[in-house]
Amino acid sequence: MNFELDPVEEIAVVAEGEPGRRRFFLVTQGHGQAVTLACEKFHVQGLVTRIGQLLEAQGMKAEEGAAKAGELKPEEPRWAIGEIGIGYHEDRKMFVIVAREAGAAEAGEAAASEPAEDDRSTLRLWLSPNQLRAFSQQAQHTLSAGRPTCQHCGLPIDPAGHPCPAANGARPIF
Repeated sequence: MNFELDPVEEIAVVAEGEPGRRRFFLVTQGHGQAVTLACEKFHVQGLVTRIGQLLEAQGMKAEEGAAKAGELKPEEPRWAIGEIGIGYHEDRKMFVIVAREAGAAEAGEAAASEPAEDDRSTLRLWLSPNQLRAFSQQAQHTLSAGRPTCQHCGLPIDPAGHPCPAANGARPIF
């Protein structure tokens, strides 16, 4: 199932659950259609980093107080994101976020049920620079609401603390 929201009316990253056990969702709405996709924290982190790079490359530095991102609530996810990327369409002066459904290998399923590359669902979201800035700020805010990171090693700190390798602590080897 493929979706294209051109343009997006609202977009947000939503996290549910306690820090350390949160589930992340990309939630968007446009043309009377709402789409919720499950994603991983690293998808959001990578997307936020790339948004900053693209805005800078286009001479559209992030501005504080950009348009506000929506307060969307996740529905049942249509599918889990396996790949996500972003690009800039020069003629339209708009950004496009493209998400592709996770394959069986990414979802941890048997390889026999792997759909053909072209059979995986995709989502294309078209955003203006102001929408992209607002989305990036909202996503960063959602990410920062998680566990604090250790100032020495950068690993997340659980409520009970953590054995910091930089402070000569012990970490379990798996």
